[in-house]
Amino acid sequence: MQGKTVIIDAHQHFWRIDRGDYSWMDDSVAAIRRDILPPDLAPLAATSGISGTIAVQAAPTLAETEFLLALADQTPLVRGVVGWVDLTGDVPAQLARLSHPLLKGIRPMLQDIAETDWVLRADVLAGLKAVAAAGLRMDVLITPRHFDVIDTLAHRLPQLPLILDHCAKPTFENCDPGSDWRAGIAALAAHPQVSCKLSGLANEFGPGWSAQALRPVFDHVLQHFGPQRLMWGSDWPVLELEGRYPDWLTVAQQLAADLSQDARRSLFADTATRIYTLT
Repeated sequence: MQGKTVIIDAHQHFWRIDRGDYSWMDDSVAAIRRDILPPDLAPLAATSGISGTIAVQAAPTLAETEFLLALADQTPLVRGVVGWVDLTGDVPAQLARLSHPLLKGIRPMLQDIAETDWVLRADVLAGLKAVAAAGLRMDVLITPRHFDVIDTLAHRLPQLPLILDHCAKPTFENCDPGSDWRAGIAALAAHPQVSCKLSGLANEFGPGWSAQALRPVFDHVLQHFGPQRLMWGSDWPVLELEGRYPDWLTVAQQLAADLSQDARRSLFADTATRIYTLT
């Protein structure tokens, strides 16, 4: 990754605490429970050679999406936004309210919904059909309990691009993500409209994460998605709970060191640019 190589961070967050809709921000995340805004990211992006980012929602409200779109209007680094809509409500009306060229997709926070198959409800499916009809994508924030559900969703809505966040959050046992995770990833990768983010792994692994520790996950998602459906993301500032932005980028580059130049370009920029239709 030398010289003028373009790097797109396909997954990062901003928040302003006084907005009041970040219900997940309890004492367990006290280290990042502060305002995180574009000026905080700017020096990290400059040092790491980041050319653009995708800002992803961190609260399940339309106000959160509007907040991110307003930041994107003021921040050339932000090339796209993944927001939130109420998929059980009038989705076309909500998308009309949010209409913006930088809105690239939506993300229901499935990991926080107790009902594992919630996304297969008739009203939710109708909402997702409207999302697809609007030319948008769905970021898939799941844990391994959702693999069968997302497999069914991909069968039912092949027109909806699905992007797995954080490699579907594997759990690790001595660096092994487990056979169930491996099988679930393979099943989802069989759907051509499904892609995957190489993100969030430092937090899922915890202390001691490294290229060696994360190699089994990287090799598996690379094998099944290929570099054309795999994209790097920082998951900053959640990343700060377990590490530093430049360290995660370095580890990802180490994991990809044996790939061809074209494959590395896909992983670190081209896949995100194509799938999110960045300009």
